[in-house]
Amino acid sequence: MNRNIILLFSILFITAAQLWAQPGSQRLKNEQKALEKQISTTKTLLEKSKKNTQLSLEEVNLIDRQVEYRERLLRNIDNQIRSSELKIEQKEGRIQELNAEIERLKKQYAELLLYAYKKRNKYGDLMFIFSAKTVEEALKRKLYLEKLAEIQQKQMRLIQQNTDLLKEEIKALDEEKKKQVELAGQKRIERAEIIKTKKEKEEIYKRFKEQEDELLRALKKQEEDKERLKQEIAAAIQKEIAAERARIEKARREAAAAEARRKAEEAKRNANTPTVEKEAPKKVEREFSLTAEAALIGENFASNKGKLPWPVEKGTITQNYGKNKHPSLPNVFTQNNGVDISTPKNANVLAVFKGEVTSVINIPGAGKVVIIKHGDYRTVYSNLQDVYVTKGSVVNTKTAIGSLLPNSAGDISVAHFEVHHVKGNSVSQLNPNLWIAK
Repeated sequence: MNRNIILLFSILFITAAQLWAQPGSQRLKNEQKALEKQISTTKTLLEKSKKNTQLSLEEVNLIDRQVEYRERLLRNIDNQIRSSELKIEQKEGRIQELNAEIERLKKQYAELLLYAYKKRNKYGDLMFIFSAKTVEEALKRKLYLEKLAEIQQKQMRLIQQNTDLLKEEIKALDEEKKKQVELAGQKRIERAEIIKTKKEKEEIYKRFKEQEDELLRALKKQEEDKERLKQEIAAAIQKEIAAERARIEKARREAAAAEARRKAEEAKRNANTPTVEKEAPKKVEREFSLTAEAALIGENFASNKGKLPWPVEKGTITQNYGKNKHPSLPNVFTQNNGVDISTPKNANVLAVFKGEVTSVINIPGAGKVVIIKHGDYRTVYSNLQDVYVTKGSVVNTKTAIGSLLPNSAGDISVAHFEVHHVKGNSVSQLNPNLWIAK
């Protein structure tokens, strides 16, 4: 009895462990698919970039990303192999337990058959019942025979069920071992690809070293362009805030004028009527605030933090928000107010959330900029060649708002994306990496 209870708890524990491991296993598979997709996108962009003889910073950033994604994929495969090893160990233990249980059940069944054989009556079961001395004894004998037959049938069913379970576990074990072999093969391929990509990276670094002075000049110009873009965006948002305040002030003046007219007409009607002195109404201070609809859009935008779609259909982030170390120049850093996403040449840029286009700016030499308002949030899309929307346009999530300029090498495009939060006159920059879906 105790042995059966221990076996039951062991089976339940193993089953629970397997069920617990399933979501983790699925998560690893989903992560593997996402990384493979990123690797494929980056590889495609690199192939396009390599066709051009002009060396570009985007190419180096893409190679860095390719190495990063492949190393992450390698860690993912290692985790899957460890998970697979655990499953194999659990299944082998389960198979041993099932084999032991089947042997025990067969032994019990053999004992039952032997007992029934020894207790058999030459006149058969019916005579065994009729030979009882009393009716009560006859009923007991009948119940005994029925119970014995029931136990035998149950024992046979248990043996069959455990045999079926054993076959399933053996099949699952074979599949898991096959999967492990495939993962080991993929791991070897990924390691070889990482070594190959790192060699390419070293070659490009050598070429960059030869062009260090030229790179520093180009970098200085890029930083100047970024600063000009930053100022233009800040000025545009402040202009929007001023326009909104002017609109609210105009509405307030019109409301005050209408109230004054109403009071004048009321005073005229009551000129000859005695009046009762009333307490002067308290002055209500009106603050600069959003309309109910705009506030709701802002709340919905905020609630989608970390879930917003990317501003391009496919691409890879080659420059993160904030301080970025230059991939080849020592002690050189760049500051980014948003994220830069490398994407196929002239790709369309998409709105990440529904809102209203509040500014379309043309910056000579740096393309066009579109700013979209989402309540008290703004998303900014830069480096556009063509713009499909105008100021005042209402857009939905994933609406195409323009196409990108090609990069300096003319092989791919880079989308620059920013997120801002407006509160009164204050504007704060936010990290777009935390807002778009991973």
